[in-house]
This record gives sequence, C-alpha cells and structure tokens, in this order.
Amino acid sequence: MRAVIVGSGSEIPPTVVTNQMLSRIMDTSDEWIRERSGVETRYYVEPGTATSDLGVAAARRALEAASVEPSEVDMVVFATMTPDHFFPGSGPLLQAKLGLRNVPCFDIRQQCVGFLYGLQLVDAHVRAGLARTVLLVGAEVHSGFMPYSAANWEYLYARADVPPTPAEHEWNSRFRHLTVLFGDAGAAVVVRAEEDGSRGVIDQILGTDGADYDKLYVPGTGFKHRPYTDPAQFARGDHILATTRMVEVAQQILERNRMAIDDVSLVLMHQANRRINEYCQKVLGIPDAKMIHNIHKYGNTTAATIPLLWDEAARAGRLRKGDLALLVAFGAGMSWGATLVRA
Repeated sequence: MRAVIVGSGSEIPPTVVTNQMLSRIMDTSDEWIRERSGVETRYYVEPGTATSDLGVAAARRALEAASVEPSEVDMVVFATMTPDHFFPGSGPLLQAKLGLRNVPCFDIRQQCVGFLYGLQLVDAHVRAGLARTVLLVGAEVHSGFMPYSAANWEYLYARADVPPTPAEHEWNSRFRHLTVLFGDAGAAVVVRAEEDGSRGVIDQILGTDGADYDKLYVPGTGFKHRPYTDPAQFARGDHILATTRMVEVAQQILERNRMAIDDVSLVLMHQANRRINEYCQKVLGIPDAKMIHNIHKYGNTTAATIPLLWDEAARAGRLRKGDLALLVAFGAGMSWGATLVRA
C-alpha cells in the first residue's frame, strides 16, 4: 500500500508587503533584502485571520482538486509553528471548520521540516492500514511574530501618516534580519492509500540534532520560564524568532535508492533563503529546469513552503502524474529531511 498525493491546494492572504514598504518602519531597503535572501514580497493576513483559517481554505481547494468529499477524510495532520492558540493545536479547529467526522487530528511542531515529518506520519498510517484518506496541512501566520506597534502597522500599509518614533524604528530594525524573511500562507495535500505501487511516497530520511537548538529558536514564552510569559520577556524581544544539511540528506536518499538527479523530475526545496538554495543546487548539480523557487513572492512560509511549491508546480503543469519529486528541508530543532515521492 502506497501513500499517494492526489490533490493539492493553497491560500495566500490578500495583503502584499513589498520590501520598500518595510523600509518605512525599519532600517532596510529592497536591495538589502534581495541581496541577502532573494525575498521581494510577502503576504500578511489581516488581524483576526488565524493559521487554521488559511489551512481550511487550502484544504478545501485540495479536496476539490482531488475530487474527495470531506466525509471521506479519516485523518488530519496539521504542521505549524504558529498555531491559533498555545493549545489546543490547529488540527481540531480545522476539523470542526471543515465539518469533518470525529477523525484523529495530529498537530506537529517541526517548523520548516514540518511537512516532511507530517508526510512520514501519514505514510506510516497508510502502510499500516490505519488511514486511507488523509489531509496533510502546512500553514503559518508569521505576522503575529512581527514586533511592530499598532501605529507602525498602519504606517507600513500607508493607512496613517504618523511614522515610527526613533525608539520604535530602532526596535523594529533590531529584528530586521528575521522579520523581512517571513510571510503568511497555507497549503494542503490530500493523500490516499493506493495499491498501485508505481506512485506515492518511495522513501524518506529524517533527522534531528537538538544540541544546536539555540541556533534558531524563540527564547521566551515557554514553560522553561515561570510564568511562561511576562512583560519583561516582551521588553527584551524574547518572543521573536531568534551551511545546511540539505545537500547531505538529498545525497543520502538518492544513493540509498540507487538514483541520481537525472532520475528526478523536480526538486522542491524549503524556501528559507534563495542564496542557500542556489548553493545546494550547484553542489547537487541540479539543472535550472528541475528547480522551482517562490521565496521571491511569498518569503519563508515555514511548514507551508513545500506543499505550496507542490501546488504551484502541479497547477502549472510542471509536476505531472508519474513524475519523481525530491523534497528537501532543513530548519529549527535542528531538524532536516528528504523525501522521494512519485506524483
């Protein structure tokens, strides 16, 4: 039994934020951001729109693309680092909003590698006969991390004429190396159990090294502290997100399956930084025709990056039935993974 992706969907918020707009409230520029990351624009939700809302919209499109009714779904996996609430996770909220049956809902927290970890969880359930039709969702509302005041948000959108104070400008600029990278988005796939062994998930390699967790983490608002959050943490900015293994894990999974880049139709690499991905592409010898990027449009959307790439590639005709895709990601934890899947 194989876990086969039979449909995909995505949801992009309506409000685009350019690099030039960000330069209104911090010390940055379009050239500074593009040169370091490749990001040109990103999209933010309006206040009140939650991660589960983006996930629901993406899931509806995925179900439609797969010609699957919500009543057929027997499992949900929701990957996000920006849930609607500290608890519960966003999985049960999506289940209720979609009107699904009382199916098991898993919430996982592997950040940028969340979709690949979720796909392994789905694949294992399918192979064990525990699930036949699964919704796998990756969605993020990173704009909640942004340290801007309400007045700064209005000035960013040119909805007000009062610029940041010098102190606010300095505060916003303190986190520019991170805040300019991220955008909001949701993406989802429908995975079905199929007995035809020619399609679906072929192999996966996942890994974690917690010794370096503090290289990329949120130092505050956790239960290491008592209380888990307080005004001092916010005053310090502890609630803000503070050479990659992607090459290594991609090489490992190809070698283990006696494959080469020539056998792969398309490579979907986590969209954290265009420069990092270009380096990985060069080392792995991936032709431009087999790479797809969208970080310039959306920024880093963490758990949504790979399913968003999948959805865009599928809808553009760049990923067709039978094509072999290599999915690769690296992120906080530190965690990494690679998956071979035939569309």
